[in-house]
Amino acid sequence: MATISAALARTISSSLHSPLSSSKHHPKSQKPSQIQFNSSSSSVIESKPGVLQIKELKNAALGLLAVWAVSSASPVIAANQRLPPLSTDPDRCERAFVGNTIGQANGVYDTPIDLRFCDFTNEKLNLKGKSLTAALMSGAKFDGADMTEVVMSKAYAVGASFIGTDFTNAVIDRVNFGKANLKGAIFKNTVLSGSTFEGAELQDVVFEDTIIGYIDLQKLCVNTTINPDSRVELGCR
Repeated sequence: MATISAALARTISSSLHSPLSSSKHHPKSQKPSQIQFNSSSSSVIESKPGVLQIKELKNAALGLLAVWAVSSASPVIAANQRLPPLSTDPDRCERAFVGNTIGQANGVYDTPIDLRFCDFTNEKLNLKGKSLTAALMSGAKFDGADMTEVVMSKAYAVGASFIGTDFTNAVIDRVNFGKANLKGAIFKNTVLSGSTFEGAELQDVVFEDTIIGYIDLQKLCVNTTINPDSRVELGCR
């Protein structure tokens, strides 16, 4: 039998719905009420007299905990947050050749991938088809690399260099390419969803058969470095 404090549930709910709200302190004399649920039943069992009984709360409570765990595990960097310290693992750059083994879509990882300032120039063998979910790539070089069929979800590639990088058939989802150099990169038949390119260099980029949503397309078309031919490929107006 597991026990979940109602105070924890309130904390999780507050972090999900009102991240900017100030925390409230309870007097020490007040003890948080507790709710117990049986792992084999969806009904809640009161732990003390006077505690409210709530039917079918188990799934909701577990759902809140799952959302909290996923959001805390993802290293996606917000605009007002600092990057984590550079990894001291001497083999951190080689982690790209292994990639992530779990959580491709949600940015959850088994081991963080810190590729900042790594040099993968003209890497033709070891990056193809890898999952680089939530990878930190700022300052790294992927010029001329073969990144076909790669999965990059929630990666942070601000200031990285992808000159002539081949992203054919890749899944590029919610990646921050701010101020990155993507001159001559190839996004042929690439899923390009939810990604940002603010201040990025996009001259001579190939967008042939790129799969991109309307809103994402409008944001991408604002970039003035895109060549006229590429704008036609994208359907920029």
